[in-house]
Amino acid sequence: MPGYELPVGTCPEMCPAAERARREKECRLHRFEVAPGYRGDRPRADPHRAVKEYSRPAAGKARPSPSQLRPPSVLLATVRYLAGEVAERADASRAEVAAFVADRLRAVRLDLALQRAGDSEAAVVLEAALAVLLAVVARLGPDAARGPADPVLLQAQVQEGFGSLRRCYAQSTGPHPRQAAFQGLFLLYNLGSVEALHEVLQLPAALRSCPALRTALAVDAAFREGNTARLFRLLRTLPYLQSCAVQCHVGHARRRALARLARALSTPKGQTLPLGFMVHLLALDGPEEAQDLCQTHGLPLDGQERVVFLRGRYTEKGLPPVGACKVLVGSKLGGRTLEEVVMAEEEDEGGDRSKSRA
Repeated sequence: MPGYELPVGTCPEMCPAAERARREKECRLHRFEVAPGYRGDRPRADPHRAVKEYSRPAAGKARPSPSQLRPPSVLLATVRYLAGEVAERADASRAEVAAFVADRLRAVRLDLALQRAGDSEAAVVLEAALAVLLAVVARLGPDAARGPADPVLLQAQVQEGFGSLRRCYAQSTGPHPRQAAFQGLFLLYNLGSVEALHEVLQLPAALRSCPALRTALAVDAAFREGNTARLFRLLRTLPYLQSCAVQCHVGHARRRALARLARALSTPKGQTLPLGFMVHLLALDGPEEAQDLCQTHGLPLDGQERVVFLRGRYTEKGLPPVGACKVLVGSKLGGRTLEEVVMAEEEDEGGDRSKSRA
């Protein structure tokens, strides 16, 4: 609106007191937000666990007051809490965790959009929020569609997160130390997309020359060319967040590779290939996953160690198997927590910036 100046958020808590009281009254607290040990018909909110939920802006609805908006420092602390205390919960399904975290991160982005915030601090919040979202989505198993998390909605929210962050980059002069990494994450999440590649190629040459973005471009090229050996060799070297971003394409890449092997090796009498070769080529988690992959595509086994390529047997039904991706994703945490992965880089870069200023 002409003449309207965005406010600055002043809410010091992860969830405004008014919203906590309202959701307590309406019995709309998530179990992650309930005070521990409480017994009663109406659960009480724990101020240290309750997180502001997403509420869609509507026409005619009053703009939130500054007291209802969390400033960037509180938003970043909220993202840290979601990464450290919620995303790692062992008493809930990954689908429940993903649904809760995605909703609360959407509220974080909305709070940021409704207030006046500096470009640098806004980028830091959006980067951390997107990193957490990528990780919790990547942790979902193949049965997530039957849980509280809608995979299509989660995918839309990841794209929404990339959109908010990339607009922030475009509208500011920076510097943003993690921009190359997150532009690379954008390309990896949209692997094979002509539009995504075009947008990345429009970035300044200095940004495209950064190692993180060069690696993402190399992965995209190998994926487009169908160079299976190079693709999975590169995927093995990616850090954890980059592996989370690309995980949704791994099943399709393995199916394409298996289809090419079937076309090249299938004979009327059958030609065999060691499952160990498949495990290495496709970065599978072990012989059992190789067996499952082959049998899902109609390829018979010769004992426990070889697959038989018989002409006319290869089939594709439904979506390709997702797999646990322990080799390509899970193992790369290296004993760190998700909070450490998401937040440590922010702190390290902050230290580097302070050193450079000194």
